[in-house]
Order: sequence, then C-alpha cells, then structure tokens
Amino acid sequence: MEWIQPAIDFMTSRLSLGDASLPFTPLSGVLELLLPLLVLLLAGRVAKALLQRWLSRTSWSEEARSRVLLWARRAYRVFTVVLIVSLVGRLFGAQMFSYLGAALSVLREPFYSSGNTEISVVTILLLIPVFYLATWLSRLSRRVTNRALSERIAIDPARRFSISSLLSYGVMGLVVVVGLSVVGLDLSALAVIFGVLGIGLGFGLQSSVANFFAGIVIIFSRPIKEGDFILVNEYEGTVEHIRLVSTVINTITNETIILPNSQIVDNYVHNYSFDDISIVLCVGVQVSYSSDLDRVKEVLSGVAMRNPYAKEEGDEGLVLFRSFDDSGITVKLCSAIRDGREKNRASSWMVLEIWRAFRNAGIEIPFPQRDVHIKSMPPTEAADVPGTPEPTPAPEPASGDGDGASS
Repeated sequence: MEWIQPAIDFMTSRLSLGDASLPFTPLSGVLELLLPLLVLLLAGRVAKALLQRWLSRTSWSEEARSRVLLWARRAYRVFTVVLIVSLVGRLFGAQMFSYLGAALSVLREPFYSSGNTEISVVTILLLIPVFYLATWLSRLSRRVTNRALSERIAIDPARRFSISSLLSYGVMGLVVVVGLSVVGLDLSALAVIFGVLGIGLGFGLQSSVANFFAGIVIIFSRPIKEGDFILVNEYEGTVEHIRLVSTVINTITNETIILPNSQIVDNYVHNYSFDDISIVLCVGVQVSYSSDLDRVKEVLSGVAMRNPYAKEEGDEGLVLFRSFDDSGITVKLCSAIRDGREKNRASSWMVLEIWRAFRNAGIEIPFPQRDVHIKSMPPTEAADVPGTPEPTPAPEPASGDGDGASS
C-alpha cells in the first residue's frame, strides 16, 4: 500500500504547465469540472428520454416533434458550452487569460519551417474549421443552385446536376485556398510539396487518379445523374450520390454499392431514366398450337389496359407473335410504363395477371415437351446389327393321334 501516500500527494498538489503553476489541484479539477460535466451528461440523457416519452403521448405531428427535439438538443449544447466555460473560469480564476496566453505560446511553436511557411499545432487546429467551412459552403451552394435553377430557369435535371456540381467543387476549392492563406501557409511552397508528392503518388494511385478523372467526365458528359435508375455490370438500382472518385448506388434489395467511376465510364450503362423516365416493358409467354390466337391477342390487350403502372391509362399495349417453337407459339406483350424504376414490380404484375387471364379464358400455357418416335426394324436388318440377339424359332406342332391324323 506504499502507493497511497504518493497518490494523495499528487491529487492534493498543484499542477504545473512548463514554468507556470496552475491554481488548482487534480482533486479540485475532478470535483469542480469533471464531476459536474458527468452529472450534466446523465441529466441530459434522462431529460431526453422524458421529453421523447412526453412527445409520444401528445397529438402533435411528427414534424413538430422533430422540431421540438432539435431545439432541445441545441439548447442543451449551448448550456453545456456555457457551463464548461464557467467551470474552467472558476478553476483558473482571474489568471485564466494569462494561462491561455502561455498555452497558446507553447502551441504556436513551429515544428516545421520552410521559407515563409511555419506549421505548428495551432496551424493544424485551424485547418479543421477551414475544411469544415469549405464542405458546408459547398453543400449550401449546391442546394441553392438546384433550387434557383429549378424554380427560375427551365433546365433539365442533367444540366442542373452538372452546373451545381461544378459550382460546389469550385466553392470548396476557393474556400480551401483562401483559408490556407489566412492560416498562414505559403501556397507556393505547398505547390512544390504537392508536386513532388503527386509524382510519387501518381504511380501508386493510378486507379484513384483514373476514378477522379472519370468523375469529371461523368459531371461534364452527364451519362447519369443523381436519382437515375441504372444497370451497370450486375448492379441495378438508383443513383444516390455522384462523387469525384466513386458513385453510390442503392439497389432494389436496399444494398448500398460504392462503384468506382471508372467502371461507369468504361462499361455499358443502362440508364432507364436518361431522357424520359418511362420505358417499354415486354413480357413473353407461350401458348399451345391449339389456342385461338385472336382470343390470345384480345386477352393480352385487356391485361395491358388494366396495368396500374402504364404510362397512359387504357393503353392496349402491343401484342407480338414472335415464333413457332417446340412447345408452342411465343407471344410478347409490350406495354409502356410511366416510371422505369418500377419495372420489376410492373413485370411481376404483368406475369401474374397474364397467368390469371389465361386461366380464366381457358388458354393453355404448354409445358416444355418433345415427341419421341420409336421405329422397329425388320428381323433381317436387326440380325445385321452387332449385339442383337437372334430371334427364337417358333415351336413345331407335335405329332400324335389327335384329330386330323391319318390312320
């Protein structure tokens, strides 16, 4: 138990930061700062649970409940910041600003210098709000541009996406450059450093560089845009986000696929909503050779007219008799649906409805079948075939004193 007394001495003695002695002990720091913050954290959790339970019992809308929770979280954060500042000020007392100046002087000591560029801990800390501000302004410019172009200018979604993407990336780059200059970094020195690093990284990151330029090609050429329903390779789904290096696709099974942009540029892409979101969906079926084809056409046209996914209500579609096959006659029903993103549901509905309509109309959907004819060979030809057993001779009639025998 020899460690108890040194621990007590450490907890009750004042801390020192360099040559300066702090006006509080570790024990007072725990009791006056950490303990109140822990109590505040627990109280915030309890208050949040009680508020959610109370809101669930009210008759307010979901939007109003979300707004109340949002403002409650904001108030809690403001109160936490105020409490932390007041507790820290209470610990340091009137000498708080002198201690802050001493801490800043230590953090400003550069650990890397090159020409007019000096990098310290404060420099690195200041880069965090610079990149955060650049990201926030980029997203804000994208939203404002999309809203302005959609409300004031009649422009197609593909061009709107390209303009908003270029503007958002331009705003991000401008804010980063200005922020680095304000922080105190010499951009000419950084250009030399990034140029040297770029030569080395170019060989090791060829795929990333290819994906980057493929993202630029996608933004300019607009083969796809956010919200399109596409099929690339074996992935089929809705484009959620298009970034400079990758594209995020949400499949029909609710899987998130992060696809490199080079695969979109180098492969065939089925864009079901490129110019027009409507597509023509064809479903094939076979009918037996004994079926009345005029009746088949009438039944399939009725299915197309009842299609809830059709582009135009009451459209009879297009019935095509394709070929004479082994099991029956192949027929296709082609119907224009209003939204290509619903093609799987529309196809399932059409298949089920065709089966029901054929069953009610007595139209047969044949099973796969094949006729086999077996032809027997004459005895003389069968004897010449190797391995064929010889025919057994017919038994001779027995002689005797029966009827018809001569005496």
